[in-house]
Amino acid sequence: MRSRTPLALAVPAVLGLAFLVLPLAGLLIRTPWSTLPQRLTEPGMLAALRLSLLTATLATLVCLALGVPLAWLLARSGLPGRRLFRALVTVPLVLPPVVGGVALLLVFGRRGLVGEWLDATFGVSLPFSTAGVVVAEAFVAMPFLVIAVEGALRGADARYEEAAATLGAGRWTVFRRVTLPLIGPGVAAGAVLCWARALGEFGATITFAGNFPGRTQTMPLAVYLALEQDLDAAIVLSMVLLVVSVAILAVLRDRWLGAG
Repeated sequence: MRSRTPLALAVPAVLGLAFLVLPLAGLLIRTPWSTLPQRLTEPGMLAALRLSLLTATLATLVCLALGVPLAWLLARSGLPGRRLFRALVTVPLVLPPVVGGVALLLVFGRRGLVGEWLDATFGVSLPFSTAGVVVAEAFVAMPFLVIAVEGALRGADARYEEAAATLGAGRWTVFRRVTLPLIGPGVAAGAVLCWARALGEFGATITFAGNFPGRTQTMPLAVYLALEQDLDAAIVLSMVLLVVSVAILAVLRDRWLGAG
């Protein structure tokens, strides 16, 4: 039998729920449903949507290529100072995105620690380019992937890997044929969260890559610009991002929120 919720807890709980739900309800109420199809097919909106999907996907691929090995290093290796490295990996989670953008400029800008060398050697300039958007999104999104994959690695049964090694499989074979299938759900969940975070990135992107339509203007940046020019367009773009967010939560509900 379920216990009755004390009134002292029920009232602030309801207020907290209302505080979180009412802004979303306001967005739904103010959405111009009658003109929604036309607005979704406007060239500027489609360009922002295409760029957002492209850069978020590329950023996720970068995070997978770098983040899975990093998660394995943190979870399975005997690397000294792993706690420090783990803390450094999670810094982008709490770092203000604008500060992250400034940091990226100082490293990858034309006069940055790495950017000056890239420009002089390869003629590559990352700031204020589409590639810069990918870099900014990967920087803020990678911790989500690393944390999810590291958790999956720690929860995986190591006996299967030990059995494969005993049968003569090399380390790379064990990782590819045994470890990756074991942590597959964790990698998938981390990749989805990483993609969603990249899709919604604003601060680091506008600081490092700017807000140039067709080149660096992703959907969050388009929302910011539309607020000053066309409120209905900003609402429509916000609705698209809201739908994506709800879809992500629906996909990951059993893993992160529980089925109940």
